[in-house]
Amino acid sequence: MARYTGSTYRKSRRLAFSTLENGKELARKPYAPGLHGQKRGKKLSNYGVQLQEKQKVRFMYGLNEKQFRKTFEDASKLKGVHGENFLKLLESRLDNLVYRIGFATTRRAARQLVNHGHVTVNGNKVDIPSYRCKVGDVIAIKENSKDLVIVKTSLEALAKRAEFITYDEKNMAGTFVRLPERSELNADINESLIVEFYNR
Repeated sequence: MARYTGSTYRKSRRLAFSTLENGKELARKPYAPGLHGQKRGKKLSNYGVQLQEKQKVRFMYGLNEKQFRKTFEDASKLKGVHGENFLKLLESRLDNLVYRIGFATTRRAARQLVNHGHVTVNGNKVDIPSYRCKVGDVIAIKENSKDLVIVKTSLEALAKRAEFITYDEKNMAGTFVRLPERSELNADINESLIVEFYNR
């Protein structure tokens, strides 16, 4: 299944969840898209609730189903709570960290920055958005890309940076100092439902 490239606002309204994590998609029209979007739909089954939760997280991080499932399976091999480990692996993706540092306003824009070769990890160019960063990795904008308007605009618009990242303004580089705590991630996600979905 290919990655979804359609309207983010439409998908967020369908799921009643801000995949951009800023609430803008639901501010004006907090109901499902389409002619009958404002009419209350029928109650979801347990399977429907679990599927919706999985889709919320999948669209938020911008993964296709195969990548999402593989990350879930990798999380099962780690010690600790499966659902939390899963979210931590998703947060360790290079495109997500580029977004968290503030080099891009959305994960989709961050993915494009990485794909186009504007990002380095520990001084080496990495153009794979799914690259899994390790604690201590330094993510920076390439020297000849530091004047990109999209990066400067995004950094200026950033209100707050995640606490598991430190930022060196002079070198335009962020360091992934530790794995995030569950309390630092989106509170509207119920990762246990995703675990139930895949383990059913």
